[in-house]
Amino acid sequence: MLLNYRLPREPSTPRITVWRKLKRLGVAQLGDGLVALPADARTQEQLEWVAEDIAEAGGSSTLWRARLTSRSQERALIRGMVDARAAEYRAITERATVAGSRDSERLRTLRTLRGELRKIRRRDFFPPPEWDQARAAVQALTAGANRDRSTEVGS
Repeated sequence: MLLNYRLPREPSTPRITVWRKLKRLGVAQLGDGLVALPADARTQEQLEWVAEDIAEAGGSSTLWRARLTSRSQERALIRGMVDARAAEYRAITERATVAGSRDSERLRTLRTLRGELRKIRRRDFFPPPEWDQARAAVQALTAGANRDRSTEVGS
């Protein structure tokens, strides 16, 4: 799915709001005002909602169902989306690995990372190997927090 859109420069709030929504959806930014998502009913509906927001903000948009003409272009587009999610998963893995030693700090970090992992997963259309690593790091942090709590209860 391609969404081509234009929004007035001022006020800037609607532009920022649309940009944040598109980022949460995990779009591939193809150009200024041109984004792409894999075509399915869910992504079409999500982009239709964004298109309505754009119209309400005084902008214009066109939603297209498109197909790339070459496999290499398709692979490059997918690679860009995979690389973006992989970087996010690596950041989760790093944060889980260096989580604080204090139990309260570790639990707070754990809650945050679980939420972030769910958000990333919702916009991850082509899961990279880093997904498994991030999930394992968060699970290891969970196991450590559970061990700490059971030790405190037994003391």
